[in-house]
Amino acid sequence: MRRIVLASAATVSGIVLLLTLKPSDDPASSAAAVPPQSSVQGGAQAAAGNGTVTGDVAQTQYGPVQVRLTVANGKITQAEAVQQPKGGQSDQINAGAVPKLNQAAVAAQSAEIDSVSGATYTSEGYKKSLQSALDKAKASAGASQGSGAAQVSGTFTGDAADTQYGAVQVRITVANNKITKAETVQAPKGGQSDRITADAVPQLNEAVVTTQSPNIDTVSGATYTSTGYKQSLQSAIDKANASAGTQGSGSQDSGAQEAGSQGSGSQDSGSAQASGTFTGDVADTQYGAVQVRITVTDGKITQAEAVQQPKGGQSDQINAGAVPKLNQAAVAAGSADIDSVSGATYTSAGYKKSLQSALDQAGG
Repeated sequence: MRRIVLASAATVSGIVLLLTLKPSDDPASSAAAVPPQSSVQGGAQAAAGNGTVTGDVAQTQYGPVQVRLTVANGKITQAEAVQQPKGGQSDQINAGAVPKLNQAAVAAQSAEIDSVSGATYTSEGYKKSLQSALDKAKASAGASQGSGAAQVSGTFTGDAADTQYGAVQVRITVANNKITKAETVQAPKGGQSDRITADAVPQLNEAVVTTQSPNIDTVSGATYTSTGYKQSLQSAIDKANASAGTQGSGSQDSGAQEAGSQGSGSQDSGSAQASGTFTGDVADTQYGAVQVRITVTDGKITQAEAVQQPKGGQSDQINAGAVPKLNQAAVAAGSADIDSVSGATYTSAGYKKSLQSALDQAGG
């Protein structure tokens, strides 16, 4: 089993490395990019906290809700729902409810906001994801360590962004605060999508590395893919933000994503053991989405749970038996190298994919 290591606390001085660029004017691609080292700012600004943070997905009876916050000088300046229930009456209800919830979050500066009448489920999901975003922002905050900011390096995979033609998911590689590589791990497939994606995705990947920003031009003829790409890219940067802040002068094991050196020793000789809760990316399957959350204590998985799984029809019966087995196997194995459950091949594959994503976030 690979050992899971994680920084004990990410300081805002590290967070500022990834959170000081201006957002795009395009709401669909609003993002903060990884700036070059020369743009790092310390002192009072670092201590106050700036940037974006995305809450966990909150499941509701009518669909998922997920909230992203923009913070400037320690204050919420913008709240937005990056996921919300869709289809049927949900579109009409949320068109009125979500802007009110966004406004309330900024006004209250907390998750203690009133539910919107007629949108009870969306409101509850919104507040739950909002609280998760606030928790992540709080966990990432800390005292600035002088005027010198830590360097950020690692590989970060964004959440899958659903588009009209399929999911888009982006992974970035960061070395010393610079994006050195961008790649798509999911892109729309089938029919004309294959041709469009084959042309558009390399352009998007190249643009990210060239501009060092998600504020890139949409590729002509690939509007949906471009929008999804930028949304997932923002999510990848959010995850890099949360992982920022290595302390001390010790070396870092390249296989331990953003694990913090403690003192002057190497990772192998004195690394901090991961503890916390980590939610993997949503893995789409033929029968529905799967998403896994793990609880880690001192580098060991102590609990695994599916926060999303295929539902309806035979899926309910199949997953009622399969998911507990997968949860148990994840804890027993301490990794994503677990057997598929017979009769639940798609759920098992999605589970393992999301589980690996959660382990990646934990640094495993």
